[in-house]
This record gives sequence, structure tokens and C-alpha cells, in this order.
Amino acid sequence: MQTPTDTPLYLAAELRLPTNWLDYTILAIYFIVVLGIGFAARRSVKTSLDFFLSGRSLPAWITGLAFISANLAATEILGMAANSAQYGAYTVHWYWIGAIPAMVFLGLVMMPFYYGSKVRSVPEFLLLRFDRAAHLLSSILFAFAAILIAGVNLYALAIVVEALLGWPQWVAIVVAGAFVLAYITLGGLSSAIYNEVLQFFVILAALIPITVLGLKKAGGWSGLTDKLTATHGHNFTTAWGGTGIGSVNPLGANWLTIVLGLGFVLSFGYWTTNFAEVQRALSAKNLSAGQRTPLIAAYPKIFIVFLVMIPGLVAAALVPKIGSSGSGLQYNDAIPYLMQELLPNGVLGIAVTGLLAAFMAGMAANVSSFNTVFTNDIWAKYVVRGREDTYYVRFGRLITAIGVAASVGTAFLASSFSNIMSYLQTLFSFFNVPMFVVFIVGMFWKRASAKSGFWGLLAGTVTAMVNYFVLYKKGIISIPSDQGANFVSAIAGFVAGAVVMVAVSFFTKPKPAQELQGLVYGTRSPGMAEPPAPGDEAWYRKPALLGWGAVVLAAACYIPFSF
Repeated sequence: MQTPTDTPLYLAAELRLPTNWLDYTILAIYFIVVLGIGFAARRSVKTSLDFFLSGRSLPAWITGLAFISANLAATEILGMAANSAQYGAYTVHWYWIGAIPAMVFLGLVMMPFYYGSKVRSVPEFLLLRFDRAAHLLSSILFAFAAILIAGVNLYALAIVVEALLGWPQWVAIVVAGAFVLAYITLGGLSSAIYNEVLQFFVILAALIPITVLGLKKAGGWSGLTDKLTATHGHNFTTAWGGTGIGSVNPLGANWLTIVLGLGFVLSFGYWTTNFAEVQRALSAKNLSAGQRTPLIAAYPKIFIVFLVMIPGLVAAALVPKIGSSGSGLQYNDAIPYLMQELLPNGVLGIAVTGLLAAFMAGMAANVSSFNTVFTNDIWAKYVVRGREDTYYVRFGRLITAIGVAASVGTAFLASSFSNIMSYLQTLFSFFNVPMFVVFIVGMFWKRASAKSGFWGLLAGTVTAMVNYFVLYKKGIISIPSDQGANFVSAIAGFVAGAVVMVAVSFFTKPKPAQELQGLVYGTRSPGMAEPPAPGDEAWYRKPALLGWGAVVLAAACYIPFSF
């Protein structure tokens, strides 16, 4: 079986779509609406808080949909469909155990600390809990990661548009980058969020026809599973089959590495510390809305897996040798292949628009979080301090343009990965997991000293990179796949960061108790809103009820895939 790094990310040349004037009209209308939202949002930008956090004024349903849309980038759509074509039904783990518990934890446990402390970014929380060294290192690492991930979206968009529509790569890069730059520069985070809400529905309109027609083409669910069982074995259509320790399965990971590496370390590292997501919750109008943001997003996240997994399974059934030199198609070709084979004009235009919308949502989420962190956490804290508020709004717009330009420069780093989700998971294991261990130790252990944050973050990042680039890539340890290596790197980074934090804390002084109010679990800051009295909120506004409901529903979804 082809590994994710065997070939570069080029889609098959024969995947050119038969688009016509109707499809391009739909695409043009979408771009006009996107710019219109940017111009409309510009009127609400008066201060830096408006530009970077929408003035903390948005309702929970808006921020909830933006939260899931920012995650539902085309790298996820193409990447998870590629995962399904390569690994089968194991893809459900990235959603039901690799997302929902962490999203619920963010809403119920971490948002009161983020929102109550009035920070503008995730790294700023580390400044309050630890020291300037931890803050600066986390800001630099996050800014670097954001540009890398934005570059993945931009590069993948260029390759997909070239293959499907025949546009030269540079045209796709310039057009997409220019539109993202225009609407974020005009309206700041509000423009990005309202566009993400629009993009959420456009993406669904693209994926639903592909999924329904793909299932019909494969003979329904039973026909699809019969075909895959015959060509790939029974485990390909189950969630836990063959994941016993010592067993062989397509994913190359056992249940322990799935639960610990993906379900805990990678998942919690991404969802609780990735500012591209948390920023949407911080823009909510109050603490309750901020808590409900990831919880509202959890419900569509539970079911979106079917819209990306089923097309990948269908492609694996229709092209049994997909991903090998004998088929001419890579795993990343799953969605474009089905678009070409199944969709009529008009619907095809919606699908192309949805794919471009997904790329732009992913890129915009990372660019908007990058401009916030770079402006507030690097420039305003360490370079140019104490200037008037309008200066930082102007600088935020300037750094947005620089961020888009830098994304173009980093885009080609993704070219060595055939399965782009593997590349993203690698980045998450390097950058998000070490930050998560610093957060979790600092938030639940008062004794964690100010100095331990920096050294724990550094140790976790270096350990994850050494495990991947030295131990795995040089064959010192044997891991069956890149995804399995990502899980192991995440676990290694988490353990190393935690051990170093504990060791450093025993040799350095903790922060005074009065400075930890509202920053450590069990303490409250004066600015943290009091929870509503029992019965004061409707059931759909109760975070605990929403959170536990999402966990139970996700767990129930495993049942039909467990046998």
C-alpha cells in the first residue's frame, strides 16, 4: 500500500471537470457575496478589539458555525476523504474520539479561563499564567504554524483548481489569496466569521450531492461495504477491527495509540489551544455564548464525518487500486474523481464553489489568528509598545497582507505529502500538543512555576520533532505509517513536556497565589462572570447539557461501526 509520502500532491491529469457558463456564474456570485460581506463588516470596525475579536459581540450560533467552518477546510475535506480511501472506516476516530471530547472540554472547562481572563489570544493566557519567555515562544511557534497551515490550504487549492478547471497554479493562488486578504483587511474577524457561516452552508451543499450520488453508484451502504470487504478485508469497514495490540490494520495503529495519541494528546492539543478555533469562541458576546460556541459546533461535527468518509470509501470501491501506480489516481483524488463522474453542470458549479469556499475558510481562519497573535502578542508586547489603538488596527491590516504573502511562500512545503491530512497531523503534533501540555499542567497544578512553561513547551516541541524526523524517518524505530508516527510523536511530546515542567517546577519558585486567581482550576478572577442560577437558562443555553449530549451522541455513533 502506498504511504502518504510516496508521491507529491498532484491530482491526476484526467480529472478535468466539464464546467460551463452556469458553473462559473455560480462561482462569480459567491466571490461577489464574499467581498460584499467584507465591505459590510468594515463599518463595525472602530477599535482593535473590533478588528481582532469582533468586539466580543457575536451570538453563540454565529460563532458556533464559524468555529466548525474554520475547521472544515478543504484540507480536511480532501484529506479525510483521502484517509477513508486509504484507511477505511477508521476515519471516524478523527471525529468521534479525536474531536468531540476535546471540543466539550474546551467549552465546559477551558473557556471560563480564556474568556474570564479577558485575553485576546491563547498565547496571552500563557503570559498571565507563566512568564514572558513562555509567552514569546508560544507566540512565535503559533504564528509559524498558522502560516504553514494557511500555506497548505493555498497550495492544495492551486493544485485542485489547476487539475479540475485548468487554471494555472499562480492564477488560483493570486485569486484566492487576494479575496481572503480583501475581506479580512476590510472587516477583520467579523468579516472572516460571517463569511465562514456562509461557507459552512456552501460546503454542505457541495458535499451532500457527492455523498448521496456516490452511495447510489456503489449500490447503497450494503453494496459499498460488500465491495470493500471483498477487496480490502472486513476491518476496512469497521472502527475497531484489527486494532488489538500486535494486530495489523490499514491505519498502522492499535487501540492504545488511537485513544492516547489521537483521542487525547493530538485532539485536545488541537481543539483547546489552536487559536484559529478558540478565537471564534472569544468573539462571542458573553461567557455563556463563548462556552456554547464549541458545543454547538460539536453537533454538526459528529455527522460531517459521513460527508467526507463515504466519498473516500466509494472511491476505494470504484477504483480498488487507488493510491497505487496501477490506478493513476492518488488518495487525494477521491473527491475530485467523484465530482467528475457524478455531478451534472450547475450542481458541479456548487461543488467547485464549495471546495473553493472550504479552502478560503481554512486559510482565512489561520490568517486572521496569525494577524491577532503577531500584532498583540509579538509586535505590541515586544517591538512597538504603548502606541494608540488605531496604530495597531493599521498594523493588523498590514501584517494580514504579509501573512498572506508568507502563506504563498510556505505553500510548497506541503508538496511532498500525497495525503495532506498526514502533513497537518504532523504539524499539530509539533506545535499544538506541546502547548496543550503546558496549558493542562498550568491550569490544574498551582505548583507549576513561571519558568516551567517555557521549558515544558520547548522540550515537548523538540521531542516531537526528534521522534518524527530522527527516530521514525531514519528507521530507528519501526512504525507502519505516517499517521501512526504522528500519534507516537504526539504522545512523546506530551510526556516530555509534562516531565520537564514537573522537574523545573521543583527547582524554581511558583507564582504567588494572588496572581493565579482565575488562571488555575478551582480559582475565580473578579472579572469572571458568575454562573447562572439553576433554572435561569433555557435548556439549549446550558453548556453542561449540550456538552454531555454531544459526548453521548458521538459514543452512540460508534455502535454500528464496531462489529
